[in-house]
Amino acid sequence: MSLSRPQQSLIPGPAGQIQLTVNAPPGEALGVVMISHPQPLLGGSPRHIVPHSTARRVSGAGWIAVRPSFRGVDGSEGTYADGVGEAEDALAVAAHLRALYPGLPLALVGFSFGAHVYARLACRLEAEVPADAVVLMGLPVGLVPGGRHYEAMPIPRRTLLLHGQDDAMAPLPSLLDWGRGAHHPVVVFPGTDHFFKGCLDQALDLVVAHLRTALTAPGG
Repeated sequence: MSLSRPQQSLIPGPAGQIQLTVNAPPGEALGVVMISHPQPLLGGSPRHIVPHSTARRVSGAGWIAVRPSFRGVDGSEGTYADGVGEAEDALAVAAHLRALYPGLPLALVGFSFGAHVYARLACRLEAEVPADAVVLMGLPVGLVPGGRHYEAMPIPRRTLLLHGQDDAMAPLPSLLDWGRGAHHPVVVFPGTDHFFKGCLDQALDLVVAHLRTALTAPGG
């Protein structure tokens, strides 16, 4: 199966232009997936191995894979906004994609800092038109190494959480402490880190399987 080269475009957002990197599927699209990248303050971009691999995998499975660049990354304008401004930008991207691809399911796959941003986005969309599927990988909760603090969000029950047992950047115990109250399931990959080293392919198997739920139960 041959995948086309990703295309880039700019759309207007709350803080200026937002750059999108789009991987098209080889055939008719099943839906659209927004894929987020790691912390810009640490050099995160859509080219990071996790969002890059995710885009290739989901586009190969039939989805339009869209990787927005956060503020100040690549061609996106604006400056870092603690995840709050980035969530506003993501809301604008979601609206743009729904207008561009009417009738197609819209799914979210967030990773690391981008998982926090998409947790915020998922909560916003719940009050409007919910995302059809949500996956959060390596979701940071509370205080993390480096001194940043990430507010815990009341994510939709149908959200799939994937996490590495030995995640040093978004420690698993913090996520489990948060999930204990809501009894939200977490899929833990033993012996791997924040980047799912050694088992990223298996993690993406679960991502693709979860996306299929959007085809049979839109809106969860």
